[in-house]
Amino acid sequence: MSQDQSPRPTLRDRLNAGLDWFGHATRRRVAIDRRALAAFRISLGVLLLVDLARRTRMLEEFYTDAGVLPREALFADYSSVYSLHALSGEAWVQGLLFFIAGVFALALLCGYHTRIAAVVSWLLLISLHIRNPMVLNAGDILLRMLLFWSLFLPLGSRWSIDARQREPNLGRSETTLASVATMAILLQVLLMYLTNAVHKTRSEMWMSGEAVVHIFQADHLTFLLGNTLAGHTMLLEGFTYAWMVLIVLSPLLLLLTGIPRAVLTTLFVGMHLGMLVTLRIDLFPVIVVSGLLLFYPPVVWDGVTTMATRVGLAAPTRGGLDRLATMLPATGRLLSRFEPFGTGETSVRSAVFARSRVFFATIIPWLILVLVVLSNAEAVDYTEVPDPGDEVLDTIQSSQSWRMFAPNPTSTARWLVVPGELADGSTVDALHESEVDWDRPPSVDETYETARERKYISNMRYANNENHRSYFANHLCERWNSTHETELERLTIYGMSDMSGPYDDEPDVKEFELIEYDCSGEFIQN
Repeated sequence: MSQDQSPRPTLRDRLNAGLDWFGHATRRRVAIDRRALAAFRISLGVLLLVDLARRTRMLEEFYTDAGVLPREALFADYSSVYSLHALSGEAWVQGLLFFIAGVFALALLCGYHTRIAAVVSWLLLISLHIRNPMVLNAGDILLRMLLFWSLFLPLGSRWSIDARQREPNLGRSETTLASVATMAILLQVLLMYLTNAVHKTRSEMWMSGEAVVHIFQADHLTFLLGNTLAGHTMLLEGFTYAWMVLIVLSPLLLLLTGIPRAVLTTLFVGMHLGMLVTLRIDLFPVIVVSGLLLFYPPVVWDGVTTMATRVGLAAPTRGGLDRLATMLPATGRLLSRFEPFGTGETSVRSAVFARSRVFFATIIPWLILVLVVLSNAEAVDYTEVPDPGDEVLDTIQSSQSWRMFAPNPTSTARWLVVPGELADGSTVDALHESEVDWDRPPSVDETYETARERKYISNMRYANNENHRSYFANHLCERWNSTHETELERLTIYGMSDMSGPYDDEPDVKEFELIEYDCSGEFIQN
C-alpha cells in the first residue's frame, strides 16, 4: 500500500457516520423556529379568546342546568366527569369561569408567565369540553392537543413579555429548537392528516371525486362562498382530487425542509382558509392553520421579521412589550428553572429540579406521543391501545379518530321542525317559537344560531343518543313555559332531511319522528 493512501473506513466508522447523518437529518426536520413558536402562542391565545366569545352566545343552553344538558343528565350519562364547570349549574358561575379562562388566554397571547398560562388554559379547556361533549368537533380535539403539547415548549422565548423581562438569557438562545416536544407537536398535525387520509381512501365517494360535491349539497353546512360554489360540480370534483392528493402527500410536511416545506405548508393553509369561507365547521380551519405555522422554516420567519421592520411594526411591538414588561411583576426565578429548554445555569442544589425537568420534558412527552400514535392507528383498525394507555388518554382527553367527512360525507340538508301543543289547543313550533312550517327553508344554515347548535342537534339526532332527545325536548318545554303565559303541554321533534342528491333538481323532503314528549311527564321519555 502506498503512503498516499488513507486507511479505509471500518464498518464501525460507517455506522457512526450513518447514525450522525440520520440524527442530523431528523433534528433538522423536527426543529421549530422560536419565532414560529411565538406566532403559534399568539394564535393559541387568540383562538381561545374567540372560542370563549363564541360559546357565550349559547352559554345558558349548553353549560347550565337550565340548558339541554343539566348536571343531573351529565352525571348519569358520563361515567367520569372531572370538570370545574360541572360544580355549579348557575349561569353566573359559568360566566366567571369563562372570564378566568379569558384572562389566562390573554396572558398566553402576550407571553406573560407563559408556562402557567398554558397549563391553566389547558385545564380549563378540558373542563369546558367535559361539561358538554355533545357540542364538540374535530377542531376542539385538535385545539386541546396543540395546547397540551405546548406545555412542553418554550412558547415565551420570543415576542413575549417573558422574553423582554429575561432578555439577557433568552437573547443567546438558538434560533431553532429540536426536542421530543417539537417532534410530538409536528407529528400531531401530521397524524391528523394521515388518519383522515386512510379513512378517505377507503371511501368510494372520495376516491371517485364526488365527496366535496355531496358535502356542498348539505346546505346546513355551507355559507358565504360555499352557497355559490354548490352548483359548480366540476370545480368541486377538482377540489376533491386536489385535497386527496394533498393529504396523501402530507408526510412531506415533515420530510421536506426549507422552501419546499414552506410551499407545501402554504398549500395546506390555502385549502383550510378556503374551508373557512365555505363551510360552517366552526374554528377548525383556523385551528389547523395555527398548527401549520410551526412547519414554516427559518427562511420564512426571516422574511416576516424583515417585512415587519420595513413597515414599521417591529419597533412599536418591542416598545409595547417593554412597557408591559416594566409594568408587570417579573416572572420568578423558580418558574424559569422549570423551563425545559432554558439556557440558565443549574446549581448543585437544583439537582432535584433538573431531574424533574428531564422527566417533564422528555419522558412524559415520549409516553404520550406513543399513546397518541397508537390511538390514531386504532382509529384506522391497525392496532389497539392497551387498557392502561386508554385510561391515560381518557384522563387527558387525548383519544383521536379524525373522521372529518369520512368515510362517506352527507349530502342531505338537515333541520328540525318541532310542533308543540299549547294549553289552549293551538300549535306552535317550540324550537323556533313561530308558526309550524313544513317546507324546506330557503337556506338551512340560517335555521341554526351557531355551529355548536348544529353540532349538538346532529349528535342528538343521529348518534344513538336517545336520552338526549328527552333532554332537548324537556329544555324546549321549560324554555317556553318560563317565558309565555300559555303553557306548552306536549311536543314532537321531527328530523327533516332533503334526500335529493347533488345532481337532482328538485328537493325530496322526508320527515323522521325523533320523539313525542309530554312536558309534564318524566324527565326521560321513550
